Amino acid sequence: MRLHFVPLLFIFISGCAQQPKLAGIPHTLHWENQPLTFRIDQNTLRITAGEKTDMFRDPNVTYNTDNAPKLLFEADTDFVLSVAIEHTFTNKWDGGAIVLKSDSVNWVKFCFEKDYTGARRVVSVVTKNISDDANSIDVNTNKAYFKMAKAGNVITLYFSPDGKTWLLVRHFQFNAKAHFKVGFLAQSPTGKACEVTFSDIKYEKKKIKDPYTGE
Repeated sequence: MRLHFVPLLFIFISGCAQQPKLAGIPHTLHWENQPLTFRIDQNTLRITAGEKTDMFRDPNVTYNTDNAPKLLFEADTDFVLSVAIEHTFTNKWDGGAIVLKSDSVNWVKFCFEKDYTGARRVVSVVTKNISDDANSIDVNTNKAYFKMAKAGNVITLYFSPDGKTWLLVRHFQFNAKAHFKVGFLAQSPTGKACEVTFSDIKYEKKKIKDPYTGE
C-alpha cells in the first residue's frame, strides 16, 4: 500500500501546482495572495476573493492592506490591456480590477466595485505610498469593460459599456524603480467572499499615440 500511496500523492500535488494560463495573455502568470477558488476557461478567468480582502492604503493612514488575490504577469514597457469585468455587487466595496504593481506601496488599481452608496462604480486608486480614491462613472449593469494603457511612464485608464466605445477616465504619470507587474484582482473588504469574472481579455505590446482614443 505504501509503495503506491507516495506516487499518487505526488501526482495530485503536481496537478494543483500547474501554471495558470490565459489565451489572451502571452506571458507567464503567477498568484500573489491565493484566492478561495479560481477557474480558467480559455480566455475567461473567475476569481473568488475571501473575507476581508482588499488593496488600499488609506489617506488617513488608519487602514493599510494588500491581501486581495491577484493573478499577475510581467508588464512590457508599453502595453494595452482590456477586459470585461462582471460580478454580483453583493457587499460594500466588492470589486474586480485591473491592477498594475511595482511594489507594496507603488501601484494602480482600476476597479469595478460596489461603492458606499450601493452603486456599481468605476473607481481608480493611484498609490504612491498613500492611496487616493477617485470615484467615477455610475454603471447600471453588472458587467463593464476596462482598459489600461502604459506608454513609458504614462498610464491611461478607460471605461466602456460594450468594449467598443471607450471613455477616458484618468491620465497620469507614474514612475517606479522596480519592474511592473499587471493583472487581475478580486476583493471583498466587508463581505465573506466575492466571485469576479474576467472575460474577453486582450493584451498587446503596444504604445498608444492618442490618450483620448486609446489608439
